[in-house]
Amino acid sequence: MTLVSERIGRFFHEDYRIEYTEYGAGENWVILLHGQLMPRRMHQPLARKLAGNGAHVLTVDLLGHGRSDRPVDPLVYSMTAFGEQVVALMDEFDIDQAVIGGTSLGANVSLEVADNAPERVRGLILEMPVLDNGLEAGMLAFGPLMFIARFAPFSINLLRRTTKAVPRGVVPFWAGIVLDTLNQRPAALRAAVHGIFFGRIAPSSKRRQQIGVPALVIGHPRDPIHQFADAEMLAEELPASTFVKAKGILEWRYRPLRLDDIAIGFVDECYRAPAKGRRLQGT
Repeated sequence: MTLVSERIGRFFHEDYRIEYTEYGAGENWVILLHGQLMPRRMHQPLARKLAGNGAHVLTVDLLGHGRSDRPVDPLVYSMTAFGEQVVALMDEFDIDQAVIGGTSLGANVSLEVADNAPERVRGLILEMPVLDNGLEAGMLAFGPLMFIARFAPFSINLLRRTTKAVPRGVVPFWAGIVLDTLNQRPAALRAAVHGIFFGRIAPSSKRRQQIGVPALVIGHPRDPIHQFADAEMLAEELPASTFVKAKGILEWRYRPLRLDDIAIGFVDECYRAPAKGRRLQGT
């Protein structure tokens, strides 16, 4: 793998500290966004691959995640607020346009950026979006977390102390990501899940159909939260989309070569093509 420069940084948005990692250099910007409760480090392998191919990549811990601040007010958490944080990061680096993408939560936030700041988006990489079909399963999965964080916070704190005690350097990469994901604080966890699921999950179908930038949509079979039907529906709604069926939820984690190559090719194509208007004509 080509060695690339890596730099950790932070900035402040609405008085909250947000941390990021920068990979590589140049003007072909890519911003990668993590899944719900997960750290930005989950996208380190892909970021390194993209940067080694010439992209300038940022991964960021959205508010309430990873090493960024974790406020306990649910009103500060929403897809729209996360999208604003991504635009603030772009402003921090004076980025006019970027390919923006992510997994699960990160995919939905990418859609928010494309909806609310369409002129800033060069393309979208959308893995495992959570839309109409997966919302109920998402609530069933994360609802109990809110209950436990509210009525049994000691269990969250015990899990946090246990996972923090495990040195990350002695476990495999993805085991370390799981440990980082389990490193939660009860009040902030409850606030984040509440804010996300009781707000707008994604732009409406009508607005998604107006997103005219190139989009790479990756769907996984046999995933009750990130339902394949949601990914297929999104690919049909987005006018300039390419749909890719992953072999499973773990393919991009443990056998990433195929999907890495597709993502690299997609980013290259986004920057070979001239920038277009962010909305379709007549919308």
